Amino acid sequence: MIINRTILTLEEFRKQELRMLPQATGELSNLLRDIALAAKRVHVEVNRAGLADILGDTGQLNVQGESVQRLDAFANATFMTVLQRGVSCAGLASEELDDFICFDEEICNQSKYVVVLDPLDGSSNIDVNISIGTIFGVYRRLTETESACDRTDFLQKGKNLVAAGYIIYGPSTMLVYATRRGVNGFTLDPSLGEFTLSHPDIKCPRDGNIYSVNHGNYYDYDEKVKQFIGSCQYGTNHSGVAYTHRYTGSMVADLHRNLLKGGIFLYPATAQYPKGKLRLVYECNPFAFILDIAGGQATDANLDILNIPPDTLHQRTPFFAGSSGMMRSFSKNSFSRNGSSSSPVVKSPAS
Repeated sequence: MIINRTILTLEEFRKQELRMLPQATGELSNLLRDIALAAKRVHVEVNRAGLADILGDTGQLNVQGESVQRLDAFANATFMTVLQRGVSCAGLASEELDDFICFDEEICNQSKYVVVLDPLDGSSNIDVNISIGTIFGVYRRLTETESACDRTDFLQKGKNLVAAGYIIYGPSTMLVYATRRGVNGFTLDPSLGEFTLSHPDIKCPRDGNIYSVNHGNYYDYDEKVKQFIGSCQYGTNHSGVAYTHRYTGSMVADLHRNLLKGGIFLYPATAQYPKGKLRLVYECNPFAFILDIAGGQATDANLDILNIPPDTLHQRTPFFAGSSGMMRSFSKNSFSRNGSSSSPVVKSPAS
């Protein structure tokens, strides 16, 4: 029997990286392993959702005032349980929780890391079988180990992330994560029950021809955003390729496609959501970090997302992200939140 050793599992890949980092403790590697384990469990339920009694909403609203889907609740409980049992995480902040959860146990308090999480993004698509996903970010604690974590550990700028990633539950289930060393994608092999390296060293194309925006809100957008959308509708990119519109309503699916193919994702403020709708801490910061490492960019149209100091766990923000070339084109039309022109966005240096 011939074994293909060019295919690395997530566990093997992380161990290979640890060999090159003799000072590493392996704690972050263990935390990523726990996230992958929780993702596999969610994958199973997502793939049998049409057969099991797990579709539909719970009849409850989360802290955002949004209807909680049954799979939302399952995913949140699964990640919370696995991370607490895995002992490499001191606490968790989630879209589905009113406040952060401190795993105030002796062994968890020894951990250097906390996790921010959107357990199931795009949950409005669950009942119609469109790709959905999980978004996560990992911060090194500001509080001392051996003590309980607190709110300050979670309210850090995105540039302080040590790792971030997402899992997309689609035709295949993929886990993509970034550290300062790069962005790598792993596809779940059902025959092995393991995530295997399928997309090494992902780089976001400098340019693209995809723009992703909810056209249903077009007339509620700032005039500068409408002008940019118009330039995409009738224009071409630097290679002379006509722009094309692709939007699913699932942030993970849209940004995953644009990360691999090249494009721009726009989620502007509206009259209903004057401060934006997407959450800074556990949706925008992780994706901004991934794109930053992959060569892309993310802003609120004024500031690099990674430089925005969060005031609350559920803080919202406008979000524009994608290929650096398309983002530069967008920045020429950048605008302030009151509609006036602003200076070009400056990309923060990688730390």
